Amino acid sequence: MLTKEQLAHFRSILTAQLKEFEAEFGKNDHFQTETAHPYDSVGELSSYDNHPADTGTELFEREKDIALNDHAEYEVEKIKAALKAIEDGTYGRCKECGKEIPLERLETLPSTLYCKEHTPDRTIPKHRPVEENVLNPPWGKFVFDNGKDESVAFDAEDSWQAVAKWGTSESPSDFETPPDSYNDMYTESDDHDGYVEDFENFSGNDINGKNVEIYPNEEYKEYEEELDETHTMTPFGDLPRNEKDPYVEDEKKKK
Repeated sequence: MLTKEQLAHFRSILTAQLKEFEAEFGKNDHFQTETAHPYDSVGELSSYDNHPADTGTELFEREKDIALNDHAEYEVEKIKAALKAIEDGTYGRCKECGKEIPLERLETLPSTLYCKEHTPDRTIPKHRPVEENVLNPPWGKFVFDNGKDESVAFDAEDSWQAVAKWGTSESPSDFETPPDSYNDMYTESDDHDGYVEDFENFSGNDINGKNVEIYPNEEYKEYEEELDETHTMTPFGDLPRNEKDPYVEDEKKKK
């Protein structure tokens, strides 16, 4: 059981902590959460001309202020409850089991009304925001239920690239090494859209994989120019002279 001197000691500590919190609330207006609009805290009249990244930073700071304010108000509630317990003569005993709270615990947490075994604050939440279950980066490989890689399928990465071609909020100034073209502003902009190899964009064959034909277009011209510059037959080098059909294997030869 705590003595009168010990109770006076903890009352003094709790009162000082309560005054400190109240003074802090008065200085920062409850961490600036009581202003009329979030942009008041940063001196902005409107967010119309702000970069989305700046708006995201301000939103993060606002969320942090709200969390700090909630934590501070919760501590104030516990301090007031502890002061009331001193007046009622119940301070120093656990509200759950009635056992005396060790003096060392009270010195560390003077606002506590519970022993270590029954404190409601000892559970650390492990749940994550539900958004993390559905919001994944649009790049990288995805896996089907059978465990095989998706490989060439039109996936979330391709969807992002198709939309990003119409423009994003990023500008060359956002990059350490600015790209040469606005068409290169989005992630992995040099990847193919809907196909893997360059020649797939201008070549075709019949349903059996035979009768390969070339359909000249702008990509075909660029492909030829690149090969001419390097003086090679294919992107992976020259082929042997006796090679007749380098891209399609003859099933008859296998037999």
